[in-house]
Amino acid sequence: MAKYGEGDKRWIVEDRPDGANVHNWHWAETDCLEWSRNLLSKLLNNLKVLDGEGNLFIKINKVEKVEGEAYVNVRKGKIIPGYELNVVLSWQGEAKDSEGNSLLKVDGSVEIPYISDENADEDPEIRVTVKDEGPIGKTLKDAMFSKGKPVVEEKVRVYVQSMAKGGPAKEELESKKVEKSGQPVAGASVKNAGSVAPVVEKEAKKEVKKEVKKEGFKSISLTEKFSCRAKDLFEILMDENRWKGFSQSNARISKEVGGEFSIFDGSVTGRNVELQEGKLIVQQWRFGNWPDGIVSKVRITFDEPEPRVTIVKVMHTDIPEEDRYGNATVVENTERGWRDLILNKIRAVFGFGV
Repeated sequence: MAKYGEGDKRWIVEDRPDGANVHNWHWAETDCLEWSRNLLSKLLNNLKVLDGEGNLFIKINKVEKVEGEAYVNVRKGKIIPGYELNVVLSWQGEAKDSEGNSLLKVDGSVEIPYISDENADEDPEIRVTVKDEGPIGKTLKDAMFSKGKPVVEEKVRVYVQSMAKGGPAKEELESKKVEKSGQPVAGASVKNAGSVAPVVEKEAKKEVKKEVKKEGFKSISLTEKFSCRAKDLFEILMDENRWKGFSQSNARISKEVGGEFSIFDGSVTGRNVELQEGKLIVQQWRFGNWPDGIVSKVRITFDEPEPRVTIVKVMHTDIPEEDRYGNATVVENTERGWRDLILNKIRAVFGFGV
């Protein structure tokens, strides 16, 4: 037993003299803003949009501005990206007649006001402006929007996928893995060299097992107390009009077993599996940004130990660790959504605080 005031060293995480973050146990944050500027410039600079179609010539000149924040957090090898960027591009266009004579040259800008990890599964808003708003200038502007928008969206998706894989932190993680695999076993000598191979093989098996787990599923469990009747909470969660009220989004909810529902403007869809009024809700849930074919299970129980005091327990299982775009924030976002967008909203809107 440790003496009072000293603590038990088995439970103390000390800083290593070499500053190493062993197994990425601690949070390691990498600033990715400058890296984001460089990557977006590489993806979007000198990019042709139209090269003579309809006698129009349009290209994106360069990335003029990238503002906001971008970072990657890594803990225990898990990558959690975060970014909110405002990007401005410059573009130029030229219209020619059938004989190749120039009719008008214009300059303009493209603004992508919000590229965010919260909307990683959605194409961002794109705004196109032009300095000459005459008839030909407007034609070039419309062409830039209709033909350039999908080009820009494709490049933004590349950036989003790169951030999901770790951005600049990915290279650092991979280099650390190489260094780790190349390190000799401390204290190993020629005599025990034969034991090194089994150790390396064992570590390799651990790494493979860890990778398989990363591609699997997880569960979350929440317990909350409300000042209301159990049947009131049950009815709120099963009534589309009340759902619209506290979530401030469109909802369509069947109250029948086997019936379907759609909430949060269609971002979440599913089916009722079991319903016991005031006691139990079991549903299948699927988020629109999940990989195809993946459906999770939600089980909500309502317990009223005393009048007008209800304990709600939410068990959400089979949640994929990554969405279809490789973002490893699905579990965290799902748990935050339950707390902040559903349970806490119900408590605040209907006055069910304890």
